[in-house]
Amino acid sequence: MNSPLSLGNVAVRPLAFPIPANVHVKTVVSVKHYTDRLFSFRITRPQSLRFRSGEFVMIGLPNAEKPVFRAYSVASPAWDDELEFFSIKVPDGPLTSELQKIQPGDAVLMRHKSTGTLVVDALTPAKRLFMISTGTGIAPFASLLRDPDTYEKFEQVFLTHTSRDRAELVYGQELVAGLADDPLIGEFTQGRVTLYSTTTREESSHMGRITALIGSGKFYSDLGIEELDPATDRVMICGSMHMLKDVKDLVESLGFKEGSLNHPGDFVVERAFVG
Repeated sequence: MNSPLSLGNVAVRPLAFPIPANVHVKTVVSVKHYTDRLFSFRITRPQSLRFRSGEFVMIGLPNAEKPVFRAYSVASPAWDDELEFFSIKVPDGPLTSELQKIQPGDAVLMRHKSTGTLVVDALTPAKRLFMISTGTGIAPFASLLRDPDTYEKFEQVFLTHTSRDRAELVYGQELVAGLADDPLIGEFTQGRVTLYSTTTREESSHMGRITALIGSGKFYSDLGIEELDPATDRVMICGSMHMLKDVKDLVESLGFKEGSLNHPGDFVVERAFVG
């Protein structure tokens, strides 16, 4: 189950339904299943696609006359030749029930426009950047962690990833472990990226919801760092709706102001999907 599937020269298989207007038809290059709930996949990238690391696109499958599209953060950085996604599996989900079955060579539909709030341009410069994620909400941070712009704007990056079980944290652990060997950004990441993984159900070295760990001070003591301060820190938040609200309330209580591309600020939240 855990071994990735890959294909060298991929080709789109015959499609059973007509393709809607203004939609890219791209080919699955590889698929990796992490657990019975999580998997990642890579597809070919449209030559015309331009996006900021941290943004999302709408993707679907060519399995109906009116295909279902859902928002998916691009997990690969803006410079990558392929597009990577990290997805949850929902047995009766209108899209993921079928998406989880894709194989190399299959077709995936993607709308032309990319958008999203989790971009460094929506934040003012600071010393430290905290990326707070649950579940598949880590996907946009996988993009940002592999983008040189992140390290031009911030000296230190802290990524938190919370899931129910340890196996669901593997994607983030592999991501951070591979940064040092990345030919483009490896030299920028040395000693500057810290991963703080927590579980809420299975026993692990760090347990609990990230808001509780921050609120109690355990987060800071575990890492040996100063508490969050809008004078020195910026925060990005992506994941479950419950977590989004709790972390947003927490940072606002500390004096952080929400930012946007039009008015960069101290923190940003991605509300387009729940991971």
